[in-house]
Amino acid sequence: MNQSDDEFVRQAKTLFDASVDRLDAATLSTLNRGRHRALEASRTQAIDWLRWAPVTGVAVAALAAVLVMQPDPAALESTPASVTEMEILLGDESMEMLEDLEFYAFIDEFEADDDVG
Repeated sequence: MNQSDDEFVRQAKTLFDASVDRLDAATLSTLNRGRHRALEASRTQAIDWLRWAPVTGVAVAALAAVLVMQPDPAALESTPASVTEMEILLGDESMEMLEDLEFYAFIDEFEADDDVG
């Protein structure tokens, strides 16, 4: 700010202070009560916001946990055969099936390709 700006600010402050000094007691009381109501309202709004902060934090943490715990779809496709399928393959009657396992894998892949195309 240059010197003329400083002079303008000084004069404006002097005029404002003089106008405040000329206010009557009733007006000062009304202004004071309004000021206190505004301050109380701002405190209440701050308290309302703070009340929701822990709940919001817990919700965000739960959402993050759910997203992190989601299984990878690619990993689900490459999971080994279930226990019941393994029991069938390893049963006493299915030794022939184990011997021809490559053939059955080929048939399974052929059927999968046939379903796609």
